Amino acid sequence: MECRFLGRSGIKVSPMGIGSWAIGGQFYMDEKIDGYGQTDDETSIKAIQTALDLGINFIDTSDAYGIGHSETVIGKALEGRRNQVVLATKFGYMGNEATRTLKGYNVAPGYIERACEASMRRLKTDIIDLYQLHVWEIGLSEMDCVAETLERMVEKGKIRTYGWSTDLVNGARLFSENLNCSAIQHQLNILQDAPDMLRLCEERNLASINRSPLAMGFLSGKFNHDSVLTSDDVRGAGHSWTEDIFKNGRPAPEVLEKLKAVREILTSNGRTLVQGSLAWIWAKSNATIPIPGFKTPKQIMENAKAMEFGALTREQMTEIDQLLN
Repeated sequence: MECRFLGRSGIKVSPMGIGSWAIGGQFYMDEKIDGYGQTDDETSIKAIQTALDLGINFIDTSDAYGIGHSETVIGKALEGRRNQVVLATKFGYMGNEATRTLKGYNVAPGYIERACEASMRRLKTDIIDLYQLHVWEIGLSEMDCVAETLERMVEKGKIRTYGWSTDLVNGARLFSENLNCSAIQHQLNILQDAPDMLRLCEERNLASINRSPLAMGFLSGKFNHDSVLTSDDVRGAGHSWTEDIFKNGRPAPEVLEKLKAVREILTSNGRTLVQGSLAWIWAKSNATIPIPGFKTPKQIMENAKAMEFGALTREQMTEIDQLLN
């Protein structure tokens, strides 16, 4: 597949990136686990380097993931290879490293600049390519202040461009009016479409960075009616925002039925279910850049091979729409 662009910034990236939430390890939000179980840092580092070797040059993370631990692991993995990578991270949530807990948010100008400096230290870089607001919903006056701060940071050379991780289309529309806003990170997968956000990204020349492209791992195909996730996994911890896919630690019956309906199309032409799910996202829009999560080199290799297959055809997309609707 040809490269894609981080919207109006013109920064070239691979058609997919890697999302680095899972490699942050265990941490807490709202007194509940917000991680994907235990991780091994050496395995994470090998996985990141495997991604680079296979042509993936876009890495997305946040200072919230593992309360900075994800950024630290990425910094180690990129030693001697920083020039091969477009680095994206996020800011806004306040974390306590000692207790590995997120509590509240801060989007004051001084805090944003301090958070950026801390992320750069962990990532071992002197500039962040894409800096994103991580707090999904803020007030209008806060939004204006954040944008002004980020514009100054572009001028200072601390960041190249910026964006917002949100599913609020109206908020994204307002934020994208700012000169150097180039990307909106939002949820998108075959079970959770986002036509209005995609339309906005296309109209405004914004990158549509797609978190949860595999529906928190559901589209790996490894879950069934008997699957149970415990409370030490974010999918079984009781967060309300996981309930469309995982409720009370179990995959929702309706999403199991939807997946059953489209599995044959997604796995056509030799694709795995994961590869077909990524192919659906690429077929939705030329602005899309999915960032599937990972823990192991094996997962990276499966994800990367999806680029060899490319997007689904228009006919396949039409058939999927008919089956799901």
